[in-house]
Amino acid sequence: MILYTARRLAGAAGILLVICALTFAVFYLMPADPAQGACGKACSPERIAQIRATLGLDQPLPTQFAAYVGGIVAGRTYGSLECGFPCLGFSFQTNQPVWDALTSRLPTSVSIAAGAAVLWLLVGCTAGVVAALRRGTVWDRAAMMAALGGVSLPIYLTALLSQYVLVVQLGWLPYPREVALTDDPVGWFQSMLMPWCTLAMLYAGVYARITRSEVLENLGRDYVRTARAKGLPEVTVVRRHALRPALMPVVTIFGMDLGALLGGALITESVYGLPGVGKLAADAINSSDQPVILGVTLFAAAFVVLANVAVDLVYALLDPRVRTA
Repeated sequence: MILYTARRLAGAAGILLVICALTFAVFYLMPADPAQGACGKACSPERIAQIRATLGLDQPLPTQFAAYVGGIVAGRTYGSLECGFPCLGFSFQTNQPVWDALTSRLPTSVSIAAGAAVLWLLVGCTAGVVAALRRGTVWDRAAMMAALGGVSLPIYLTALLSQYVLVVQLGWLPYPREVALTDDPVGWFQSMLMPWCTLAMLYAGVYARITRSEVLENLGRDYVRTARAKGLPEVTVVRRHALRPALMPVVTIFGMDLGALLGGALITESVYGLPGVGKLAADAINSSDQPVILGVTLFAAAFVVLANVAVDLVYALLDPRVRTA
């Protein structure tokens, strides 16, 4: 297991290095001046020249990339400015390291992603199992129609409608705002409820359809018919022989979805005005703050890669044969 974990972590490090090289090339080889993007649109030529010297943009590209990767590993300096480990760049528009900006926004993104993930797993998997066990009935059709509707609705439309109905018309919930869980648990829950439900509507439909398909496929296998022939209770047959293997693809997709959301739910955070990583990315795009955009890209990619490593380790624990792959 230790060797398997080491191989997966080494592979993840290699993938992150490739992603880092590609994103670096996109931002530093395109026609736009990286110094202009770092400083902003309304920036004097003198300031741009100063930033070019500070960022080392007058150096050869391999030297710039080596300095960037070295900053991620051990930190670096931009002139007289210190950027500690891990240094994902420095934003001259906000005058702070990109890592500090990301970590200050991360708790909001984690709150949104974790709560939404719990909701869509419970609702989606439950609906999928019920639809599979009641195949062809009104329950099956209703669950699949609701799943299709949830997947089809654009997330920004769902967010705007939920605010209009629940906040403006009915007054059941306050407008979402940044509230620390430790300061006001009730206010935190009320502020997060609409973003959770908005994201859960989108993802629950996908998980319901996948769970239904996998459970139906497993219920038709020979070992399930054998288990029923032996007289095992139907609950045991479904739970052990149909549901457990059906959850394997769900675990795979869940790892990628959760990893992507931890890197920022850009549309949801922007519509609700929540200061998460996604909102930070949207603001950086609007102001052409290239160091922040590059940092958010690497940050989100790291979450997705590490989530996939976690899924591989869970597979190895559930099925020892995976370790030899």
